Amino acid sequence: MYKLVFVSAFIVLSAADVSHLLRGNRPLLKPISGPAPKFIAILRSDSDISPDGSYHYSYETENRISAEERGALKSLPEGAGTAAQGSYQYISPEGIPVSVQYVADENGFQPQSDILPTPPPTPSYILRALEYNARNPEPPTKPFLKNPSAFRRF
Repeated sequence: MYKLVFVSAFIVLSAADVSHLLRGNRPLLKPISGPAPKFIAILRSDSDISPDGSYHYSYETENRISAEERGALKSLPEGAGTAAQGSYQYISPEGIPVSVQYVADENGFQPQSDILPTPPPTPSYILRALEYNARNPEPPTKPFLKNPSAFRRF
């Protein structure tokens, strides 16, 4: 019986794929097909981190991508956080220049740009219904049971 277990374990281990153990944690590199990737030069890069926690960075690349951000530590009742404001620009695949300005603080990330989607306008009948509801609130409803505590069992 022991021989059968030993032989079957030997067969299983010899048939197992252990190539991932031989290459360590390095991923298996696949050759890239097609033309070699073009490297984009960085035309300008600036960054500064102050001892008080404030920072500034900006960069610009030769393919017309640029970004800039300023931030500082901010104390809130919930704890400390970072408040930042900045912008980034690039050319879309369609050739349209895109510019986004943003503020990120205790109210979240708030981008502003012409390229961001906006909701459609509210239809006039919805606006009229909202005005009607504001002028004519519903009367408070009566409880279904007159004495709900009578049904409690504790």
